This record gives sequence, structure tokens and C-alpha cells, in this order.
Amino acid sequence: MNPSPASPTPSSTFRFHARDERDTRRLGAALARVLPAGATVGLIGTLGAGKTRLVQAIAAACGIPPEHVLSPTFVLCQPYEGARTLYHLDAYRLNDDDEFLELGPEEYFESDGLTLIEWSDRVANCLPPERIDIRIAVAGEQARDFEIVAWGASYRSVPERLAAATREADGGVE
Repeated sequence: MNPSPASPTPSSTFRFHARDERDTRRLGAALARVLPAGATVGLIGTLGAGKTRLVQAIAAACGIPPEHVLSPTFVLCQPYEGARTLYHLDAYRLNDDDEFLELGPEEYFESDGLTLIEWSDRVANCLPPERIDIRIAVAGEQARDFEIVAWGASYRSVPERLAAATREADGGVE
């Protein structure tokens, strides 16, 4: 992962194996519970890895119908209102950092909402140095491996809290 220059090393990491979409929904619900207000989350993975599925799971846990959450590839930013506000951005079709900055991401980064950016590795230099990065890898037809990395002191406790929340949701089994 490419951290911003101001944050050279991650402060903590959590790995989660999702056997199926039910596990991905469980992870999304846990993220919705433990992410602090104003969190910026970078989503990194190949096409079809499950970036939008994870955003749908977070949205569902915030009371937003998951079927309303679509990949914002063509609109670039889609806001959703629920128990928490979500700003869902997609950097896939952007040509460079300047194009991303024209979207005015600072407004989202400075808000109390959760800013979720698909293909964030394409605009890593534009992201806040303190954030969460989630790398998603396909591990089977429905299985996915998630690596959640906290960058900076503000997010240091998120992976540990996420590990506890996912164990709780699974009856104490990881």
C-alpha cells in the first residue's frame, strides 16, 4: 500500500477471511460500528474483488438500503444518508491526481461522514495521511481476504476494535 509521505509506516493491521458474502456483510457491519466519525477509507483490489460489496455492507449497517449503493464509476461520488453519512467515491476512471482533486475531496475528508474511496491506490498522494486502507483479494468464488491497515495515531485502535467486533458477531469465533 502506498501511504502518504507524512505517514511512512502503518500503525496497526487486521486480516479477515470472508468465506462468503455473509462474512463480508459481517465485516461491513463491524466497520460501520468501529470507524470513527470523519474516517477516510481507501478500498484497493482488482475488478470484481468486492469493493462495492463491502461498501454495500457498511451502508446496510448504517440503515441505507444496499441495493441503492452502486459503484460510482461514472458519477465519481455518490453520497448516502442513513444513521451515518457515507461518501462513496471511485477513482478508477480518473486520469491523475489533479482530476481527483477537482472533485473537492477535502470537503468529504473534513466532514463527519465516512469517505469510502474505491481504487484509492490510484490517488494515494491525495489522501489524508491518517486513514484506513482495505486491500481485498479474491480467495475463491465468494471468498475474500481483507487486509485492514490503519495509518496514523487517530486510527491505531481500529484494527483491534474491528477484530473484537467481528469475533463478537460470530459468537467469539474468528
